[in-house]
Amino acid sequence: MDKKRILFISQEITPYLPENQLSKSALEVAKKMNDQGHEVRVFMPRFGVINERRHQLHEVIRLSGINIVINDMDMPLIIKVASVPQTRMQVYFIDNDEFFKRKQTYFDKEHKFFEDNAERSVFFCKGVIETIKKLGWKPDIIHVHGWMASLVPTYLKLFNNDDPLFSEAKVVESVYSKGFEGELNENLTKAMEFDNVQGDDLEFYKKPDHTNMIKASLRHVDGVVKADDKIDEDLLRFINDQNLPIFEGSHLISSPGDIEKFYEALVMEEEVA
Repeated sequence: MDKKRILFISQEITPYLPENQLSKSALEVAKKMNDQGHEVRVFMPRFGVINERRHQLHEVIRLSGINIVINDMDMPLIIKVASVPQTRMQVYFIDNDEFFKRKQTYFDKEHKFFEDNAERSVFFCKGVIETIKKLGWKPDIIHVHGWMASLVPTYLKLFNNDDPLFSEAKVVESVYSKGFEGELNENLTKAMEFDNVQGDDLEFYKKPDHTNMIKASLRHVDGVVKADDKIDEDLLRFINDQNLPIFEGSHLISSPGDIEKFYEALVMEEEVA
């Protein structure tokens, strides 16, 4: 594949968070594409559990200072960056003191799901998009990992499809079995309504459990990566019903290079083998 600009957006990436299927897959695919000579940008939330000194995070002043609007509230965006050890690849961190300073990821000390996880997801996804706009960087491929990043395809296709930076980008989503129990709170629906999400798209966000979050996202992607072997049957049926190109990616960690052909077929609008 000719050199492409590839944007990876993941809720978790190792070594900044503990290693699991999602955090490891997101890292390995991005590293492989970077090693292959593609121009890679990687984004994740700057959770408070990330040790900034150990990982040498520093703020990017020229990118920080944007306000992200959530339900008519202006929330300041802070951008930090670090280099992945033993690679020539940087990771951009979406940060905000109210949403990400706490020393946990998605659950509090009693293992209760944070009430504002809906707003945190909205902030993260809109923050990535606004940062890419400020960079003036035009991705050819956008690869999304995890439910917290799953609003990106919806926001791109509904509200940024005419933006020259995004209009030609192919959006890929990796789907995993691990999500969250229960539902995000009603503020997600309010945020979607405030941003003028309507119709069938809004219906999914009225019951924002993990499956519906991913379903809503998959309505606006160009390709799907089945990232493990234990995906919910209902979600698998939905994926098949979308008639999208599918990459069987449960072995991405051991063979991340295989996905390059999948990317190329999407960009060239060829039939995926």
